[in-house]
Amino acid sequence: MDEQALGDGPLEGVTRLSGGTQNILLKFSRSGKAYVLRRPPPHLRKNSNETMRREARVLAALKGQDVPHPDLIAACPDEDVIGACFYLMEPIDGFNPAAVERLPEPFASDKDWQWKLAMDLVDSVARLGSLDPIDIGLEGFGKLDGFLERQVPRWEAQLKSYDDMAGWPGRAGIPGVEQVGDWLSKNLPADFQAGLLHGDYHLGNVMARHDKPELAAIVDWELATLGDPMVDLGWLMATWPIDGVLANETVGARPWLGFPEIDDLVQRYGEVSGRDMANAKWYGVFGCYKLGIILEGTYARACAGKAPKDTGDNLHARTVGLFSRALSWIE
Repeated sequence: MDEQALGDGPLEGVTRLSGGTQNILLKFSRSGKAYVLRRPPPHLRKNSNETMRREARVLAALKGQDVPHPDLIAACPDEDVIGACFYLMEPIDGFNPAAVERLPEPFASDKDWQWKLAMDLVDSVARLGSLDPIDIGLEGFGKLDGFLERQVPRWEAQLKSYDDMAGWPGRAGIPGVEQVGDWLSKNLPADFQAGLLHGDYHLGNVMARHDKPELAAIVDWELATLGDPMVDLGWLMATWPIDGVLANETVGARPWLGFPEIDDLVQRYGEVSGRDMANAKWYGVFGCYKLGIILEGTYARACAGKAPKDTGDNLHARTVGLFSRALSWIE
């Protein structure tokens, strides 16, 4: 910070923030200015430092773009300064709609505010996917060739890897897994318009403004890559409550009064993005397939005594719910 003229003197008011999955978020001030530091967990995973570098690169690329995001202040790709790569960003004045026990007013009682917030959620990711990666400096940020063709085989292989977990009952415990996988392979979209995708886009990975029904920022960019941006829409479809029911596999908010249905989200995405929405259902089904397989991994580990049983059982129930949703869309 000294080298980059970011204030002087000690760091004051250092506080750990919640959120950010396993990564660490620290808020502090220096010379009267507030900062948020983001770094990997204390026990680094194989790709932790590279993930931080990629996140910082995305945030730098988004500077000046019409996509709500944390403003990057500075990044340190060097692992030796604090023991890991890290970056500094501006604090976000907002709240996570999925993390609060009850939405603050007027969100809690105003159906129009809930509807508008959901529309901005869709508008923001549609604008994200419409950015030209080359124009914003993200050339080579992801492998575009065969992007969609790789997806189903990749997650099928992930599911198969769970066979090594002793005690896991196998894919027979996931009704519809074979049918959904076959349908995805047979109905693969012929092509796509490449762009930037967030990689984990849902109501739990955004911050909403307090003063108006809009996003303050999209957060947690660790899975961002280049590919088919409609995968983000599919993830939103997979996690969105149906008929106002906040089921176990959904990411919602309470109270759920004026939020739109999934068809409304899809229609809005098409209007804002200008993309052909004929294959929108495929992306929703794929979102269920991928997320369900990811969650099943913890259940498989729990069966083998490598994760808490309660957690595994809960996530397995979510997997079953996701495949039930996928089946309802293809039958």
